[in-house]
Amino acid sequence: MPAYANAHVMRDAIVTVESVTYTNQVTKARLVPDTPVQSIRTLVPDGQVQDVDSTLWTLELSGLQSTKTGGLAKALNDAAGQQVEVLIQPRVGSGEDTATVTIIAMPVEFGGEQGSFRTFEAEFPVIGQPVFGTAA
Repeated sequence: MPAYANAHVMRDAIVTVESVTYTNQVTKARLVPDTPVQSIRTLVPDGQVQDVDSTLWTLELSGLQSTKTGGLAKALNDAAGQQVEVLIQPRVGSGEDTATVTIIAMPVEFGGEQGSFRTFEAEFPVIGQPVFGTAA
């Protein structure tokens, strides 16, 4: 069987927040689903009942603590508590996968260790469900 042709490394991506591109400041952009499953076993040999609950999504972002004008950390800090739209396109180009979500912005870390880049890692709650599509 030949290798899968559409596998690719996460690079040359696009990440926008409120239509402003921050890709050159982001090191990780990942949507993580949480889909709870409830199960109960009854006293008969094949007795089981399962229910799949609604999926809750979280956006994980990591990047530079760019707190000056044009910085993602500044944009997230300034929008704390507000709903903002985020677009993730793991690969640049027409016809490539996209995901658009609305998150609640929250402040990100400030400071760091001596001799290291100032970075942040944050998780943001997604409002509703992602809209998956393809780039025009």
